Amino acid sequence: MVLQRGPQRAVVWGTASTIGDVVTVTVSGHGHATGHVANDGTWKVKLPAITEHGPFTITAKSSEGHVTLTDVLFGDVWVCSGQSNMGFSLNHVINASQEIATASKFHNIRIFRATTVQSPTPLQDLKSVSTHWSLPNSNSLPHFSAVCWLYAEYLYPHVNHPIGLVDTAWGGTPVEAWSSPDALGACAAKQKRGPGGHSVLWNAMINPFLHMTIYGAIWYQGESNAGHPDAYACQFPAMIRDWRKKFHDASLRETHQNFPFGFVQIAANAHNLHNVGGFPPLRWAQTAKVGHVPNHKMPNTFMAVALDLPDFHSPYGTIHPRYKQDVCHRLVLGALAVAYHRKNIEYQGPFPSAFTEDKSKHHLTIEYDNGRTPIEVRDTKNGFDICCSAHATTCGAHDHWLVAPVTHSDTSSVTLSTSGCTQHVVGLRYEWRTSPCEFKKCAIYGRDNDLPAPPFIRTTAF
Repeated sequence: MVLQRGPQRAVVWGTASTIGDVVTVTVSGHGHATGHVANDGTWKVKLPAITEHGPFTITAKSSEGHVTLTDVLFGDVWVCSGQSNMGFSLNHVINASQEIATASKFHNIRIFRATTVQSPTPLQDLKSVSTHWSLPNSNSLPHFSAVCWLYAEYLYPHVNHPIGLVDTAWGGTPVEAWSSPDALGACAAKQKRGPGGHSVLWNAMINPFLHMTIYGAIWYQGESNAGHPDAYACQFPAMIRDWRKKFHDASLRETHQNFPFGFVQIAANAHNLHNVGGFPPLRWAQTAKVGHVPNHKMPNTFMAVALDLPDFHSPYGTIHPRYKQDVCHRLVLGALAVAYHRKNIEYQGPFPSAFTEDKSKHHLTIEYDNGRTPIEVRDTKNGFDICCSAHATTCGAHDHWLVAPVTHSDTSSVTLSTSGCTQHVVGLRYEWRTSPCEFKKCAIYGRDNDLPAPPFIRTTAF
């Protein structure tokens, strides 16, 4: 297995029969630490801060006997959670056999997968385990999360220390199921049943891990909340804040209270490039309606934009694209910049910094990133819509959205034609479709980093 490396101190815990008994945990060559068995029969011990990779042997002893763990490495532990696109297994990605063969060479990445189970009350231990801590091999890898694994595989050469992965995901589940009652209490939330019920997966598939010292988490979920973007815009940041507090407290403050949290913005679905549907507002809500992360509502977060990675011929349904490799390359860029504080990493696609309307020429010019990074335009006909209204200030629910083609571009801006609107231009939206483009053919990309601009919407005049 992999435990969290220093300067954080890994926490180990267990159960015993003798209340008040002393438990001594020894790490080979690094001394020992002690704890006592509490009245509920549990014990918890902080290990010394260990920066060496290992492997080590760890032994826990009490008057009842001892337990020994061998081949323990110290590195960074990441929790991978969400719904089916996080649960999507490595044996279903493009070039799966080659990916599994390559993955099997990374012996310093260790994996653990929880069984899908729910509970109406918080569990202190997992009901069952699908993959116990394991080396990556032909037995453990095929059913492991592809996003979780590839993220670690691409990250590993940059950090050059062991990585531990905890896969705890369940397809078709909403954010409410993964949120504690405290997180739900911060937002209005409608009760559901089954694996979508309030807190049932938090109780069974997150709460048992809270004692563990972790470095961060990655998340791929949101499709099941499409249609309720306003609620999600509150619930998702609330869940992140709550996870951070509870992991921090339960790990005896060793998990950072603001640990890095990465996520994937939901990808395309059905092969209809004109349908708006419920995905665009949900993508916007994933950023707390800011459009990019990190932001003031979602600090220390990073995001992989995936709306330009459709897989319209996926045998697992168009909602499950097989191109998880691109998703993870983008996710790792965010991790290097946000989670590992690497400098000079361009990890975000272009985002608007200024809008200038020339009503006399029927033009609207968008500047990106204050001109800091160059852009590339791949589609001049599609991508941008303007809101045309009889009202001069705000786009209303019954106003019309019209396509606004790109008429001019330079290294940091695009100019749109607004001539289709004979009234007032009071809004703008970008790639506001469930499936906005063919593979890597959306309108705006970073010229040097090949990252797509994230979707955005504005519903006021310029």
